[in-house]
Amino acid sequence: MDGTVLVADDDRTIRTVLTQALTRAGCKVHATSSLTTLMRWVGEGKGDVVISDVMMPDGNGLEMLPKISEDRPGLPVIVISAQNTIMTAIQAAEAEAYDYLPKPFDLPDLMKRTAKALEQKAHAPARQEDTDRPDELPLVGRTAIMQALYRVVARVMNTDLPVLIWGESGTGKSLIARAIHDFSDRRTLPFVTVTAAELQDLEGPARVLARVKGGTLLIDEIGDIPEELQARIVRMMDTPGEYVPRFLATSQTDLTAAMEAGQVRKDLYYRLSGATLNVPALRERVDDIPLLADHFLLKGEKTGQPRRVLSDAASEIFRTYSWPGNVRQLENAVRRLGLTSRAAEITASEVEQVLGSQPELEPIRSAGDTDKLGASVARHLKRYFDLHGNMLPPPGLYQRILREVEAPLIEIALDATGGNQAKCADLLGINRNTLRKKITDLDIEVTRRRKLM
Repeated sequence: MDGTVLVADDDRTIRTVLTQALTRAGCKVHATSSLTTLMRWVGEGKGDVVISDVMMPDGNGLEMLPKISEDRPGLPVIVISAQNTIMTAIQAAEAEAYDYLPKPFDLPDLMKRTAKALEQKAHAPARQEDTDRPDELPLVGRTAIMQALYRVVARVMNTDLPVLIWGESGTGKSLIARAIHDFSDRRTLPFVTVTAAELQDLEGPARVLARVKGGTLLIDEIGDIPEELQARIVRMMDTPGEYVPRFLATSQTDLTAAMEAGQVRKDLYYRLSGATLNVPALRERVDDIPLLADHFLLKGEKTGQPRRVLSDAASEIFRTYSWPGNVRQLENAVRRLGLTSRAAEITASEVEQVLGSQPELEPIRSAGDTDKLGASVARHLKRYFDLHGNMLPPPGLYQRILREVEAPLIEIALDATGGNQAKCADLLGINRNTLRKKITDLDIEVTRRRKLM
């Protein structure tokens, strides 16, 4: 690589790692923990690429992007952030960031993106002013599968592509659809949800188009609509009139399989699947459950309920339950606990009492338990690729997958050996120094496992 990179991050370790890696790659690097210093460098004409954190001691990195674009049109800015929410991804996209990576990022991936930015210094057109947009969205999740979903949502936000959003009941499909509208260029226009009942008579499609007026039209549960009405939707999409709306659709079933089974018209499927978003079930993102529960408890506090928190034991029960109703079921359970809990800390017994009356699925881990490891990994990888629809996942997939497998393997081996690193290294068949380096590189917590040493 050839060029000068400006790095702004309040974490000294990250600044050091990036400085060393970029310097070895042939770049000149200026690193700082201050947005003020970064903006001074930009104003002085320094730098060919900027890598900036969002939350800095003296400001918000995203809020600096319009100023950078104004002062230095075409200067690529790569945003990195530990604030791994859909809002961050959307705000980075709307602020015309060159790229966005959630922390912890994959260093080889970031290096490739930086090299590409150095080669392509053309910036997108300046964004329009934001109007009538909400401050936050009820979409919560920091797991890798949700981060991938956020990235795709941000990419399709301001395209005219129809979007098909599918996932189990209660996963948040309607929230995703609403996010696409509320943060798009059409946000000042109507958002209309249409059901099969509104398309029953011949004039139904015309009335729907008159209501949406070029805004966003969401077709709810497209897989449940009879074939005759599916034909009307096809004609409505082909002849939308003067004001062409953005078409979105939700489905609880994979429409590819439904199409192959003859339940969904092929012409409708091909019109709707400009981009496909697969919203994961809650049992596929178990690590988000405590975060979601705390989010819903906080919502209850804002409506007048006393502040409640989950005990560690209660949180663990939440993590191991199968949640057939997904996020919607979790919210209802948390709201009930927020109202009925006898103390500030919700106990395991209170959670068991609430979940005891809930429907159950097979345990979270049971699906694929009889599969070979390779088959299980292949199933998860296929879902990861499907989540990106017609787009490829970000570069650096090989190292990311290795990290996803390597970290839990080492953690489980450490648990099994009581934190004894010599025994763990022998169990894994690797050198003890190699194990120590991997523990450091993968940021694995080992202190809690030393009790048996």
